[in-house]
Amino acid sequence: MAEIVQQRIENRIPELEQLERVGLFSKKEVKSMLKRVTALEYKLHRLIITKVDFIAYIQYEINVLELIKKRRSRIGYQFKREEIEFSIISRINSIFRRATTKWKDDVQLWLSHIAFCKKWNTKVQLGKVFSSMLAIHPEKPALWIMAAKSELEDRNSSESARHLFLRALRFHPESKKVYQEYFRMELLHAEKLRKQQKELAQAEIDMVSTHTHTHTFLKMLMDFSVLSTGADFILSLLTIAAIFDFTKELQDTIIQDLQSKYTDDSLTWDFMAKRELGATVGEELQSAKGRASDIARREERCCQVYEEGLNSLNTEAMWACYVSFCLERFKRKTNVQQLKEKVTFQIITIIADEGLLSVVPAVSMEIKEKYLDWSYRAGGYKKARKTFTSLHESRPFSKAFFTRMIQIEKDQVNDSLRTVYGFFPPDLWLEYIREELGPSGHPENCGKIHWRAMKLLEGESVERFTAQYTLLQTGHI
Repeated sequence: MAEIVQQRIENRIPELEQLERVGLFSKKEVKSMLKRVTALEYKLHRLIITKVDFIAYIQYEINVLELIKKRRSRIGYQFKREEIEFSIISRINSIFRRATTKWKDDVQLWLSHIAFCKKWNTKVQLGKVFSSMLAIHPEKPALWIMAAKSELEDRNSSESARHLFLRALRFHPESKKVYQEYFRMELLHAEKLRKQQKELAQAEIDMVSTHTHTHTFLKMLMDFSVLSTGADFILSLLTIAAIFDFTKELQDTIIQDLQSKYTDDSLTWDFMAKRELGATVGEELQSAKGRASDIARREERCCQVYEEGLNSLNTEAMWACYVSFCLERFKRKTNVQQLKEKVTFQIITIIADEGLLSVVPAVSMEIKEKYLDWSYRAGGYKKARKTFTSLHESRPFSKAFFTRMIQIEKDQVNDSLRTVYGFFPPDLWLEYIREELGPSGHPENCGKIHWRAMKLLEGESVERFTAQYTLLQTGHI
């Protein structure tokens, strides 16, 4: 062991002498470095070695590299890199290889080696590291994608990237992510060649080869899409294609595929409906009224597409898409009240489908609040009261729904609040009492409210209300 360590230290001497000779390190610093690396080398040749020992050695060498870089910049000396930096980088790569050979399953260790190669621009070594890693971890699609991206971005090799993607697909023929990234790579390559075509006439020859590759890949991609579980994969391809300004025909092909094969998926109808919002019709309208009318027409067309979807796909997911769209349009910032009223009316129309509130619980609470609000504006207190009575027992319960009714009641007469609270949980009874204790309330009613709450609440709700009421009386809440 001692002989091996001694040999490795002796191999460093030319490098250390150069550091001292060119003025990057002092004689004292070189002596200190020699002592430190000797200790690190001995740790790597013990009978029992740990991963921590390797990482510590690698980190020390990287710190030395960083320090050399700073001192070169400070004194303006840029020579003898081959004798100094290249030697250190080669040693670090060697230590990484020894570590990954011993701990093959540690993916993070492999990724650390890759990060080091990228930072210090050792492209040849980077390719070797990826190759070794993929030979041991072919079951991880993310590593194949990373390797292919590196070939494209770091080494500017589309052919190598394509070769890696094809190998990845042999291991992972059903991986959507691999197909998506392969698709992106082909489009990036096509974009690159389009730019070259503008600069060099001979690039037109290369474009023929590229179109052949892309056409073959797209056919394979569409064949795969038939096996996919839904429209989400096709839509992900469309999103990628939309990034590039030369893919209009490709986008049209994808949309046609979506419409012909995935009409049984709510995402297809959701996409087609929302697409109507971005449709351009005629010249751009200048007046606010004209733009408002145009938006109204687009929203109406969106609703028509949703309703067409519901005729052929009356499912929970389809309803959820439609209702979510209406709520989203309702919330958008606009000064045109007519548009909000129109969308609100559309929501009310949806609610009139019996059983919807239980079919789509994720949005039903917000719908009930909007329905109550619309009822109040459209038919006044009586209509709002009727809506509240018909919906207050429909699950899931919404605090905002009850709070809105309280506000409506307060707008009528203050003492009518008690007719609403019979349906409320403990925290809302407390809120009612706070209202009466407030500036515009009647504190003398608090005793009656407390009695009514104790009479109507049951089980754990009674204990919870009693505890909160005691805290309120003692000023702790």
